[in-house]
Amino acid sequence: MVKIEAIVKPFRLTEIQEALSALGIQGMTVTEVKGFGRQKGHIEFYRGAEYQVNFVPKILLTLVVAEERVDEVVNAIQQAAYTGKIGDGKIFISHIDEVMRIRTRETGPEAI
Repeated sequence: MVKIEAIVKPFRLTEIQEALSALGIQGMTVTEVKGFGRQKGHIEFYRGAEYQVNFVPKILLTLVVAEERVDEVVNAIQQAAYTGKIGDGKIFISHIDEVMRIRTRETGPEAI
């Protein structure tokens, strides 16, 4: 099992969700986060005053998939999140040793 975490632009969430649903992915966790990378924030105007926003709003997607599905899931996220502009995001891939569904106590791939 593999955990895939993707930090993406918020307005791409619907496209990513549709791409994953088309692959039969049944669940993911979505978290609103803030951060910065090469973008280093941006400047906004509020009531005529200019101020620096150091942390840019992003979405963190977390999902666990079977090892054999990693490439297709990562490709679907990358294609759906892509805008070609700085700040498109990152995808992190980690191996998961074990998972348990709390309600049924199922473990392993059956619990995903």
